[in-house]
Amino acid sequence: MTFRLEKIRYKGILHIDHLKISAGMVTCLTGESGAGKTSLLRLLNRMDDPDSGSIFYQEQPLDRFNPIELRRKVTMLSQTSFTLPGTIGENLQAGLEMTEREKKDEAVLLKALETVQLHKSLSDGAGNLSGGEKQRLSLARVLLLKPEVYLLDEPTAALDEETELKVMSRFLEEVKRDKGTVIMITHSKQLAEICAQNTITLKKAKEGEY
Repeated sequence: MTFRLEKIRYKGILHIDHLKISAGMVTCLTGESGAGKTSLLRLLNRMDDPDSGSIFYQEQPLDRFNPIELRRKVTMLSQTSFTLPGTIGENLQAGLEMTEREKKDEAVLLKALETVQLHKSLSDGAGNLSGGEKQRLSLARVLLLKPEVYLLDEPTAALDEETELKVMSRFLEEVKRDKGTVIMITHSKQLAEICAQNTITLKKAKEGEY
């Protein structure tokens, strides 16, 4: 068991009495807009804290973890992809540097790019990438971090259906090889049907429910 949530209330958006998310699996979060999918991801690595209730990570209360140390283990990729000034290679290394991990050699960086189907040189400027390419660069960057849990918020929203399936299939193969856990928000029915081992559907909290 990776996460267990009990009697969670958050800003009138989330009302979860009981939820378990298994380790070593790909779990997709689905549900209508406003159901709190992104809010749930943010709670799982303490970018936000619930108003009430308890969250456990590996059966330890989440609020006992140092937030920075927790985010090295439980890493979130937000819906908005970002790039730093510089090359693709420098962007990949930056993720490692910011989390105080060792830099990787070029072969490892190129393998990450190949996994996400980003056929670019490490010396290419990251600022020249399209939206879909920036999204793949972000996926490669988080893949190099090898966290225990990947929290992915619409990681393929800027990709066409054929490309998103290729990219995520390869990405998830790598994660599973390292026995990682993926909790992913996606609006792609195709992606959820093919890749998800577990699906959690969130519903909007009822008005006045807290």
